[in-house]
Amino acid sequence: MGTEIPKAYDPNAVEGRLYQWWEQNGYFEADPAAQGEAYSIVLPPPNVTGSLHMGHALNVTLQDILVRWKRMQGLNVLWLPGTDHAGIATQNVVERQLAEQGRRRSDLGREKFEAVVWEWKDKAQENILRQIRRLGSSCDWSRQRFTLDEQLSKAVREVFVSLYEDGLIYRGEYLVNWCRRCGTAISDLEVEYEQNQGHLWHLKYPILGSEDQFLIVATTRPETMLGDTAVAVHPKDPRYTAFAGKSLILPLMGREIPLVFDRFVDVEFGTGVVKVTPGHDPADYEVAVRHDLEIVNVIGTDGKMTVEAGVYAGLDVEEARKRVVADLERLGLVEKVEGYSHNVGHCQRCETIVEPLVSKQWFVKVKPLAEKAIQAVENGETVFTPANYEKVYFEWMRNIHDWCISRQLWWGHRIPAWSCESCGKLCVSRTDPEACAQCGGTSLVQETDVLDTWFSSALWPFSTLGWPEKTRELEVYYPTSAMVTGFDIIFFWVARMMMMGMRFMGEVPFRQVYINGLVRDEDGNKMSKSRGNIIDPLQIVDQYGTDAVRFTLAVMAVPGTDIPFSVSRMTGYRAFCNKIWNAARFLLLNVELKGPVANHDIESLEERGRLRLEDKWILSRLSEVTTETNLGLERFLIHEVSNTLYHFFWHEFCDWYIEFVKADISGDDSERRIDSQKVAVFVLESSLRLMHPFIPFITEELYQRLPHASESIMLSQYPGGHETRVDREAIQAMKDFQELVSAMRTARAENGVDPRKSVRTQLKVTQEFLPFLQSQRHHLENLVNTKSIEFVADLDVKELHVEGTSRLAEFSLLLDDVVDVVAERRRLKKEMDRCFKELGSADNRLGDERFLERAPAEIVEGVKKKRAEIAQRMSQLEQSLAKLSSEEEAK
Repeated sequence: MGTEIPKAYDPNAVEGRLYQWWEQNGYFEADPAAQGEAYSIVLPPPNVTGSLHMGHALNVTLQDILVRWKRMQGLNVLWLPGTDHAGIATQNVVERQLAEQGRRRSDLGREKFEAVVWEWKDKAQENILRQIRRLGSSCDWSRQRFTLDEQLSKAVREVFVSLYEDGLIYRGEYLVNWCRRCGTAISDLEVEYEQNQGHLWHLKYPILGSEDQFLIVATTRPETMLGDTAVAVHPKDPRYTAFAGKSLILPLMGREIPLVFDRFVDVEFGTGVVKVTPGHDPADYEVAVRHDLEIVNVIGTDGKMTVEAGVYAGLDVEEARKRVVADLERLGLVEKVEGYSHNVGHCQRCETIVEPLVSKQWFVKVKPLAEKAIQAVENGETVFTPANYEKVYFEWMRNIHDWCISRQLWWGHRIPAWSCESCGKLCVSRTDPEACAQCGGTSLVQETDVLDTWFSSALWPFSTLGWPEKTRELEVYYPTSAMVTGFDIIFFWVARMMMMGMRFMGEVPFRQVYINGLVRDEDGNKMSKSRGNIIDPLQIVDQYGTDAVRFTLAVMAVPGTDIPFSVSRMTGYRAFCNKIWNAARFLLLNVELKGPVANHDIESLEERGRLRLEDKWILSRLSEVTTETNLGLERFLIHEVSNTLYHFFWHEFCDWYIEFVKADISGDDSERRIDSQKVAVFVLESSLRLMHPFIPFITEELYQRLPHASESIMLSQYPGGHETRVDREAIQAMKDFQELVSAMRTARAENGVDPRKSVRTQLKVTQEFLPFLQSQRHHLENLVNTKSIEFVADLDVKELHVEGTSRLAEFSLLLDDVVDVVAERRRLKKEMDRCFKELGSADNRLGDERFLERAPAEIVEGVKKKRAEIAQRMSQLEQSLAKLSSEEEAK
C-alpha cells in the first residue's frame, strides 16, 4: 500500500464513474437460474409526471440498503424498477401544456393526443430513471417495466376479463365522486377533505294540504334541493312522529315528495329534518335505495345545472346557489341562516371541489377479494412494520366499498368492452373481437373509458415478472420479499396488491410491508409547490454527494414516522464521509501490507497472544456492531443501524483505536507495526463492507484502494458477527479507561487549559487497577497530553490543581505550569456573567403566564431543561473560582 490518495473525497469525481462500472459489469442483474435463496423487491413505480421528490429519494434509499445488504449476504437478489403511466396526473400535465399553446385535447383527437402523451412519457421517464441512478440505486435495469408495456397490458386485460366472467366486475349507475376539472370519476381515496367556513340554511318545506304548516330543513347546499326526492327524519324522533304518512311540496319546483323515516338522520343536526338528494349525496343515495326513491340529477358533469333544475338550468353551481336562496327569501321560505364549518371534498390532484354525481361506471366487487387479503395478514403471511399499520389496513379492508375503476380519460388502459350496435349486447374480451358473440354483428364500439391507474398498479408484483405466462421469474421471485412504501398509499396500492395477488397468484404479493414516513420540511410542513418548500434531491446530491444524502435519510428514517428534513443535516454526514476518507487515507499512506487481511489472519494473531487490549476491544466492538447491524436490518430498524455504524466508526475506531495505534503503525517495532496494521486494516475493510449498503460510493472507492479479495465490494461477503471474538473483559477495561481519559480531558477543558500544553498528573489507584493503568501509561499520557504521570497512595498537592475521579482512579492535574490564574479567573467570571444573563432570561420566560399557556409543551420543557443546564454550569464555575482562590491563598 502506501499509495497516493487525494487529500479530500470528491463525490463528483467518483460517483458517475463507479455507477457506470457497476452497471456495465452487470452487478445489479438478477439471474433466476442462480442457486440460493431468492430475495426480491419491486420498486414502487414513480409516476411519469416529472421529477422525483425527497419522498422518492427516501424510498429508493431504504430499498437499496436492503437490496445491497441481501446481495452481499449471498442471496439471489432481484430489484425490479419501473414507472407508472399515472392516468389522471399525466393527462393533466399534458393538457396544461396544450392549454399554454391555446389547444385542447379535443382539437387533436384521441389518437394524436395519446401520441403527444407518449412523447411526454418518454422524456419524463428518462429523467426519472436518471435520477434513480444518481441516488446509487442498484436496480436490475435489464428488467425495467412500464405499466402500459405490451406484456403488462396483457396482464391487465386478463385480470379484467377474468373478474368480469366471475361476476366481480360490473357496469351500473352509481353515485361517484366527479371532478369537473379532470372530467372524470375519481375514487373515494382520491378525495381530500378540507374544512370550509360556510352557512347552514334553515328552509321551510310546506306540508301538503296545509297552508301554514312547514317542516324546517337544514342544509349547507340549498342549490341541490332542486333534486330532492324526499325529506327524512329519525324514526324515534318524537318531534315528528305525528307527521307519519305526510308528504311535502318541494319549494321552487312544486313537486310532491314523501316524508320518510330513516335511522341515518342525526337528530342533533339542525332541526333533525334533512332533505334527501340521492343524485348528489352518498348517504342520500343509500336512503333512496332503501326507500325506492326517484333519483334526479340537477348538476351535470360540467359543473352546471341540468335541465332537471328548471329555470336554473345552465347556471354554474355557485350562481345557482345565490339565485335559489334569493328566490326562497322572496317567498318567505328562509327561516334563518347561520355560520357553519364543514368538510368539503376536493380532487387530490387539481384541488377542484368534487361533486357527487350519479353516473354509469365500471365497478369491482371488492368484499369477496378483501376477505382473503385480510386473512393473509391475520395469519402472518404478510407482516407490517410498524405493526400498528396492520390496524389501519384492517379498518379500511373491513369497511370497504365497491371500487369504481372507470375513468373518463384518453390516457390509460382502455376498458376491453364493446357494445354491439345491432343487438345492444356487451362483449368483454381478452382480444379485440371482430364480431358480436351474441348476434354475429360486426358493428362493435369499444368503451371509451380507461381503467383507474391503481388497477394496473395492483398487479405490479406479478405482472412485472411475466404473468399471465408461467415464467421462471415468477417461480423464483414471487412472492416478493418486501414492499417499501409510504403509509399514504396503504389503501390506494398495498391493499389492492394484496387482493389481486391472493386472487390471481394464490399467495400474498410480498412477505413484509415496511412503511416509511413522509418527508416534510424542517418545520414539519408537507412539501408542496404552493408553500415553496420543495427540495430537489439532485440539487443536494450535487452539493453534498449521494452518500451524505443517503446516510442522512437513513439516520432519520424511523419506521412510520414523518421526517422533518433539513438540508443543514447534510453538513454533518458529509463530514462523516470525510472522516471515513481521512481514516482510510492515513492507513493507506502508512500501511505496508501486500494482500487482504482475512478473518483467519486475526485468529492467528489471537492464538499467538499478539493482540493487545486495544486490539481485543476494537475487534470485540466490531463483532458486536456487526451482530447489531444484521439484526437491525432484519427488523427494518435502519435508523438505529445507521447511528450504530456512525458512532462505531467515528467515535470508537477513529477517535480511540487509531489514536491508540498511530505510533505503532509507523513505529520501529516491526512485529507490533505489522500486527497493528493488520488489525486496523481488517477493521477498516470490515467497516466499509458494513457501511456499503448505506454509502455505496465512498465505500467502493476505498475498497478498491485497499488490498481486496472481491472484484467489487458489492460482490464481497457482508460481515457476520463473531461471538467468539467478543472479549467482555476487554470491553469493560476499555470502557473504564475511556471514562478516565474523558474525565481528565473534561477537567482540562473546564479549567481553561490550552490543549497544546502538557500537564503533570497524579493518579491515586487501588492495587486492583494499578497494573492495568501502568500498562496503559503511554496511551494515557498521549491521549490526555500529560508529560508525566505519578502513581500515588494519596492525592496531596499544595500547588494549583484540579481533581477528579473515575472508576479506575482519582486524579489531580497540576496546573501551575499551564494556567494563568488571573486570566483564568477573568475568563470564569466572564462566563458566569453570561450564564447569569441566560438564567435570568429563562426565569423571565418561565415566569410569564402567557408563555406557559400558549407555548407548545415541548418548547416549555426545552426552556426548563436549558435553565437546569445553565444552573449546573454556574455551579461548576463557582467551584472552579473557589478552587482558584483557595489554591492561590494556600500558596
